[in-house]
Amino acid sequence: MDNFNNKKSEEIFVEAQKYIPGGVNSPVRAFKSVGLNPIFVERAKGSRLFDVDGNEYIDFICSWGPLILGHSNEEVSKGIEEVLARGTSYGVPTAIEVEMAKLIVESYPSIDMVRMVNSGTEATMSALRVARGYTGRNKIIKFEGCYHGHADSLLVKSGSGTITFGVPTSPGVPEGTVKDTLVCTYNDMDSVRKVFEENPEDIAAVIVEPVGGNMGVVPAEKDFLQGLREITKEFGAVLIFDEVITGFRVAYGGAQEVYGIEPDMTCFGKIIGAGLPVGAYGGKKAIMEMVSPLGPVYQAGTLSGNPLAMYMGLRNLNILKNNPEIYSNLEEKAIKFEKAMNAVIEELDVEVTVIRFKAMLCTFFAKGTFRNFSEVMKCDTEKYAIFFREMLKNGVLFPPAQFEGLFLSAAHTNEDIDKTVEIFKNALKVAFNK
Repeated sequence: MDNFNNKKSEEIFVEAQKYIPGGVNSPVRAFKSVGLNPIFVERAKGSRLFDVDGNEYIDFICSWGPLILGHSNEEVSKGIEEVLARGTSYGVPTAIEVEMAKLIVESYPSIDMVRMVNSGTEATMSALRVARGYTGRNKIIKFEGCYHGHADSLLVKSGSGTITFGVPTSPGVPEGTVKDTLVCTYNDMDSVRKVFEENPEDIAAVIVEPVGGNMGVVPAEKDFLQGLREITKEFGAVLIFDEVITGFRVAYGGAQEVYGIEPDMTCFGKIIGAGLPVGAYGGKKAIMEMVSPLGPVYQAGTLSGNPLAMYMGLRNLNILKNNPEIYSNLEEKAIKFEKAMNAVIEELDVEVTVIRFKAMLCTFFAKGTFRNFSEVMKCDTEKYAIFFREMLKNGVLFPPAQFEGLFLSAAHTNEDIDKTVEIFKNALKVAFNK
């Protein structure tokens, strides 16, 4: 800890703030919630990340999930130079886009057709537009604590009640834009049924993260997801699974494979580009035939299906498809990690709870259940910030915010986990004055 030096990162951050709002291109990167200025990365390999000051970290962010095989995996990137030499973008179709679409359709029984986009935000925004066009309705249901990107209609909070009309959470979002966004409580079917009964012919879609990944890690209860499947069929609404985080990550077939529940539409993100900017949305043929140029719902993008992202993504997904043991090995490591952290928590008798779903983990700085956003908000963010700083200074990069998940990769070793647990123990001692 005494040898930790971030002088170059500090210098770059000073410069960055002159030209970039807050000095970063995505808010969580600012490290504000943990009381630090950000580190600036120079390179990464396997399970390790290296900053501009030469500090080395065991990385449990993994670009927020898509690097399931670790940083700079040579099997994934092999041949990318040849693709680059042929051109980076054409604005007209390529065969590799068809290969990617075919692989996704073959991998997800719920998907008959798929459209490539450039981000998870684009995917969810587009899926909702298509659902509205398909049903001829305007209202949508989302859940407090579930993040679906920064499209205007999704930047809402629930207010004081269990359910309510959306209230914008960001300046620049007109109230009229979110008036048709209804917010319910995650893992609470009563709140959902009440909204449907109050709006029986107005709800176009329900969008949900089958595993909440933006309020820490909060898995949906199977009865809850099954309830959403049944009620959307009952009222003629479209059920959308936002699998931007979980798709191809918690299992090859995503959370819908784990739960055994098929949505009408699915959204994907960075993992189908092996970390390059990409997204996709797909679903039943009758719904997807609404998309232009086949149907009247407009959506376009010059860089959609970018050949570099498609190439990297195809290699990534084919490795996962042909090596199913990757998923079982990841889960084994996650279970080992969970048990070791729980042993430390019990030994120190501190108010921390480890949540795990497959190979996704989270350390909540509180005790109790974590079924929804209000329960998550009881966490002690100040203690987490102290803990984070201790972990970072001792060579482990956890999420720079309490309400984000940990991601393991195939590159993480048992030795990485053992070393992390040692540092985890000491960091908890500092955070809780033990």
